[in-house]
Amino acid sequence: MPAPLSSVAIGRMLPTTIRTVPIHRALLHPCVACASKRTFTSSVSCLNQLKANSTEEKSSLGPGTEGPHIKDLPPKAPVTLNVADHNIKGDWVLFHPVYTRDELRSVEVLHREAKTFSDKIAYNFVRLLRWGFDIASGYKHKPLPPNANQMTLEDLRREGYLMDESQWLRRILFLESIAAVPGMVAAALRHLRSLRLMRRDCGWIHTLLEEAENERMHLMTFMTLKNPSPLFRAMVIAAQGVFYNAFFLCYMISPRTCHRFVGHLEEEAVITYTRCINEIEAGHLPVWTNLPAPEIAKDYWRLGPDAKFLDVIYAVRSDESTHRFVNHSLASLNYKEDVNPFALREPDMTTKGKVVGFEREDSAKFIQDTHKVLDEAARDGKA
Repeated sequence: MPAPLSSVAIGRMLPTTIRTVPIHRALLHPCVACASKRTFTSSVSCLNQLKANSTEEKSSLGPGTEGPHIKDLPPKAPVTLNVADHNIKGDWVLFHPVYTRDELRSVEVLHREAKTFSDKIAYNFVRLLRWGFDIASGYKHKPLPPNANQMTLEDLRREGYLMDESQWLRRILFLESIAAVPGMVAAALRHLRSLRLMRRDCGWIHTLLEEAENERMHLMTFMTLKNPSPLFRAMVIAAQGVFYNAFFLCYMISPRTCHRFVGHLEEEAVITYTRCINEIEAGHLPVWTNLPAPEIAKDYWRLGPDAKFLDVIYAVRSDESTHRFVNHSLASLNYKEDVNPFALREPDMTTKGKVVGFEREDSAKFIQDTHKVLDEAARDGKA
């Protein structure tokens, strides 16, 4: 008889439309009962679900209010380590969404209009970064000429209308090596702030760390197709050094502007991956048309054994849509006092793929809905 799957593994295989909270937080009834009783206070009555009560550092309900300890979970499925090819399989990554086929195709290209001065600063910086990034990665996307049907694929590439697989990989690798920086920087600064103030962080750190790792896993996936040259690696080191320190300083000055910046940056990422999907489906990238998905991608996104590389691009685009939604939503909150609305539950892709982000009032309502979900799960567990 095969070894039973861990609760974490089961949670990652459930569609996001069913899995309302990470399984290791949702199925332990005492912990759900505690989590559902967390208090949120505010002087603004309509937003009283958003602000955390900074004075109540310990819960009178006992242990478990931060979620179960790993020793409280059922025994995990064995982790396989193949030393020969460094292939590690198992639940060794942070929580991340796993998508159904319909969810993968529900993502739309969206743009949030700049409403404030800081929003305009963030958007203009993204446009400037996009211009420099296109030059550095050699990215080009010119509209096809009227006689494109009469031109061969080689002619279209030679004239600069299309990119080949190697050029796309260079673009994607450069993108993902930089995209994993903001989440880690923001999480580190939120962590240090929590230590300085000696109070809890209201759930922001975990979401930001999950975002950083998710972007890094994108890079690890695409690295299976291409080993970058020393020159490319040097460019990444230089870009990462500049971007990390610049984002670090900017986040200390205005976290809200930085989250808006990342939201707009993810808008561009969704555009890039949407174009890549269109190119593959149009037959302009024939090497990738029937290319099997890398094993690391099948394991990470729980893809089927016959999954193709196109399915991987769809999954990556859905992740970028999630980051777009989350960062635009965080940018609309009061970063000093508001609770992260996605600490215990995330919307499914019918929301994240079609809505650019929550406003503050929407986040307050989502937290209220989350309380109802947790209360219902607790009652079902006691029944």
